[in-house]
Amino acid sequence: MKWSTKIGTFAGIAVYVHTTFFILLAWIAFAHWQTEHSAAAALAGVAFILALFGCVVLHEFGHALTAKRFGIKTRDITLLPIGGLARLERMPDDPRQELWVALAGPAVNVVIAVVLFAVVQSTGAAVPISALDVRTGSFLERLMIVNVFLVVFNMLPAFPMDGGRVLRALLAIRMDYTRATQLAANIGQGMAFLFGLLGLFFNPFLIFIALFVWIGAGQEAAMTQMKSALGGIPLERAMITDFRTLTPQDSLARAVELLLSGTQQDFPVVDGRTVVGILTRGDLLTALARQERGSPVADVMQRDFLVADASDMIDVVFQRLQGRDCHTIPVVRRGHLIGLLTMDNVGEFISVQTALGSQHRSSQGRTDRPVRLRP
Repeated sequence: MKWSTKIGTFAGIAVYVHTTFFILLAWIAFAHWQTEHSAAAALAGVAFILALFGCVVLHEFGHALTAKRFGIKTRDITLLPIGGLARLERMPDDPRQELWVALAGPAVNVVIAVVLFAVVQSTGAAVPISALDVRTGSFLERLMIVNVFLVVFNMLPAFPMDGGRVLRALLAIRMDYTRATQLAANIGQGMAFLFGLLGLFFNPFLIFIALFVWIGAGQEAAMTQMKSALGGIPLERAMITDFRTLTPQDSLARAVELLLSGTQQDFPVVDGRTVVGILTRGDLLTALARQERGSPVADVMQRDFLVADASDMIDVVFQRLQGRDCHTIPVVRRGHLIGLLTMDNVGEFISVQTALGSQHRSSQGRTDRPVRLRP
């Protein structure tokens, strides 16, 4: 994710912090200082937020490590002001596996809350919950309460929270996956409407949550419908076959010529008959601002890119394509480049398939319509 800084790697999964997260830390420090006019209070507030987001990271690793058990990799984990984001390559196809992956995150927070409860009770540091707020009270008890809140909030049966995925997984055990997703999304959007209504009268923050849930539920339903539409279709039926390539020795000036001469945005870099890199439009423009036009493409191209076989299914490859900085995948057959797959290309293919499906249903309706014979 752009504007993110890597802070470490665990179990082969990189952890990043988004730049906006530091704005949250600054705001927390200022709020505590303004209340108590003490640097110690400001540092204590920042420490609590860091501890809280440490629990969020553990929550995301719960998802990631459980998914790893089912052979699903996690690209990275990013900390944002609104929480954590673990980018799994895909969700499990088996609803039972998805259920375990979805439950793993909240389960981590349950364990943390139980451990903190035991520590608080053993040290005698517990205070009445009514005496707690975001700035005062026992550090460990506040952290325990927040973990309980994370469990409750994440288990709401609405996308994109974990509870929405749990609901979808339970429904998918008994019905079609697409129908289960649509039903879960409808329930989530119903909850979003309720949150929005309550937010108008009680807490405006609920309106923000309502928008978050409404958009997340709609996106999840749309993605599942798209996956269903693309299921069972090999890449060779949808890939771009009219494309241009570059060699590692070609200059940036040559890449500019190809960019301006057509609509192609990204160019595979081929050495012989083997794809060795991808030159994206963004990388090309960045390089032109810093380097000479005669610089070789090899100095700018991306060497970490996805490659797919022509027999691979579009829905599987499309899931791998999401979240990548490079939105072009070279398609090969027996190691030789034969086509390209892009996000725009997939969108056009779906539009064509939808139009053909509509035409088929229309012709079926005309055929099935009874014909009246005049006497």
